[in-house]
Amino acid sequence: MIDLHLHTNASDGRCSPRELVGLASASGLSVVGVVDHDTFAAQAEVAELAGAAGLRTVPGIEITAVWQDSDVHVLGYYLDPSNAVLTRFLERQLADRIRRVHAILDRLRALRVPVDFAQVVVPVGSRTPHAIGRSQVARALVQAGHAADTREAFDRYLAEGRPAFVPRSGATPAEVVRLIVAAGGVASLAHPGLLGRDELIPDLVAAGMRAIEAYHPDHDEDATARYAAIARREGLAVTGGSDFHGDEVHGAALLGRITLPVADFDCLEKMR
Repeated sequence: MIDLHLHTNASDGRCSPRELVGLASASGLSVVGVVDHDTFAAQAEVAELAGAAGLRTVPGIEITAVWQDSDVHVLGYYLDPSNAVLTRFLERQLADRIRRVHAILDRLRALRVPVDFAQVVVPVGSRTPHAIGRSQVARALVQAGHAADTREAFDRYLAEGRPAFVPRSGATPAEVVRLIVAAGGVASLAHPGLLGRDELIPDLVAAGMRAIEAYHPDHDEDATARYAAIARREGLAVTGGSDFHGDEVHGAALLGRITLPVADFDCLEKMR
């Protein structure tokens, strides 16, 4: 079984690389792709641990782009993490994440639900996250007693349109696609059904996007079929996975249940 959408505590996942590899192996996965947000910090450790466990790894990342004040997530597979242009871009991404978190905390203080920045960056297990964002703020809100769980934290304060939401600033989706391609990678649009901006797809294909994520927990059967059909029409590969974070918002029980068919993985491999 193949899952190309997993997260560790290098970004907003709950699991360390060791814990994630252990769960992946126990769930029957044979190929795993860790795509932490805007960072490669866990890649080397995941590859070493997965190799020892008999699992194959596909190197990847999930880069956040911005279009019309909305986040657009672009997955990158097989790209070179040492690419100098990519490295500088990710440094700016991580700095902007910190800026945005401080802006969110300012809004929360104005709402009289204060959260300490130190609580946002508290280590998960033995790792201090490289990429921080709303998920860590949500966990801090729960710990401070301002929300029962992270889902409530998003629904009340952090989701788009809620009072503490702060739009991200950054590169456009097409710019991110071109960056991934320039670093030798295959770009795939993450969870397009959740995004709901299919009008972006032609421009991203024109920019060099070679795949689209059809298999995802937020896609029902109709959505999966729709994006698989778009992939066939545009000559794209299909990617997919559980979007596993190990928390209640990103269904922890989905590991090993939302997977990528072997035939689609073979097609993706040919795009390298």
